[in-house]
Amino acid sequence: MSMRNMFKGGVAVPHYKNTAGCSTVKMGVPEKVVIPMVQHIGAPCEPVVKKGDNVKVGQVIGSSDKYVSSPIHSSVSGVVSDISPRLYPGGVSVMTVEIKTDGKQEIHESVTPPKYSSKKEFLEIIRQSGLVGLGGAGFPAHVKLSPPPDKPVDTLIINGAECEPFITSDYRHIIENSDSIIDGIKMLIDVLEVKHVWIGIEDNKPEAIKLLSGITDEDSTIDVVKLKSRYPQGAEKMLIYSITGRKVPPGKLPADVGVIVMNVNSVSFISQHMKTGMPLIKKIVTVDGSAVKNPSNVEVLIGTPLEDVFNFTGGFKSEPRKVLMGGPMMGIAQFSLQAPVLKHTNALLAFDEADAKVPPESPCIRCGKCVSACPMNLLPLSLNFNVLKGNMDELHNLHINDCIECGSCSYVCPSKRHLVQSIRLGKAQLRQAAAKGGK
Repeated sequence: MSMRNMFKGGVAVPHYKNTAGCSTVKMGVPEKVVIPMVQHIGAPCEPVVKKGDNVKVGQVIGSSDKYVSSPIHSSVSGVVSDISPRLYPGGVSVMTVEIKTDGKQEIHESVTPPKYSSKKEFLEIIRQSGLVGLGGAGFPAHVKLSPPPDKPVDTLIINGAECEPFITSDYRHIIENSDSIIDGIKMLIDVLEVKHVWIGIEDNKPEAIKLLSGITDEDSTIDVVKLKSRYPQGAEKMLIYSITGRKVPPGKLPADVGVIVMNVNSVSFISQHMKTGMPLIKKIVTVDGSAVKNPSNVEVLIGTPLEDVFNFTGGFKSEPRKVLMGGPMMGIAQFSLQAPVLKHTNALLAFDEADAKVPPESPCIRCGKCVSACPMNLLPLSLNFNVLKGNMDELHNLHINDCIECGSCSYVCPSKRHLVQSIRLGKAQLRQAAAKGGK
């Protein structure tokens, strides 16, 4: 079926799905992996190994007793060569475990197929698996699957929209692992006792829609929804409105309107984990961009340095001037190719001088295009002005924290204002003020 609603705002972005026909290729074991202790929203993990320790595949190397957190596992076998804080994009210092690999990929004895007989046991298995949102946000999956008792959930939405340009890793996962996706969905139907499941896929992926529609055709509980290709269709609040017509209020979560949203990769992982017991140690990543020699979809071990991934795909055909982790709309620019692939990394994009050039800002002409494009009904031009002026109180009044940083405003701005960058700065300033006891 086709969607019944269309969210306000958004933009029509070029697709550039160059790797849609590229089957996933498996990358080998790198010489080392670099695994930060924060790969999720919530409390950071503490290393539970020390320098010189021998570790195996699937072994827990970072853990936390905080509820909103997710354990971190070794993706390789080898020796812990360093544990130290390292700087990551955004100026954040994160404790990091470096492992020199031995190439043996010996599996840790804790990796065995799990068994459960209750929802509580199922959720604990999900927690221990290290699963976080694989669509990009990195929200711990066991938390998402545990809505409060006073917020009953009747609908599960599987996100296969993949609305960012260039990225095709979700699409390839649908084509190559459809059985695992459906199996994972059925597990969640049983555990969560939801009444209906919708699989949302943008209409620029007809083969994926056809494949999953054929599999679910006789299942009255699961429907595939053809979504209009409009960015940011894959954002949770947009997706929920497009499919169900329900509006998630500002500051609220999908569970507040009776919905849970899971990425196609996440439900597929649940199926595979229940069969093997292997925690989250690898990710399918789209490698593309004007500086990349051989655009590809690659299965990569978490912690693999970006340089190794680009070299695996043939290296660069021209000097990369900007490297993004994620898509061009919401991706994070990297300052070093020694940065690692993370749990929620879905793309690595490298662009040459022409494509990476940032046009200079001009004064705002008050055209209102950014307001029309904002899917969250915010005033990006006013947010930008007040961040630059340091009016922190006004940022609260303008609901700056409701911004999902989709980049639609910057994309349509004829003056090329750095709107998203300033909004991110404003959010950071508010967090700093709150930490110091300010408003």
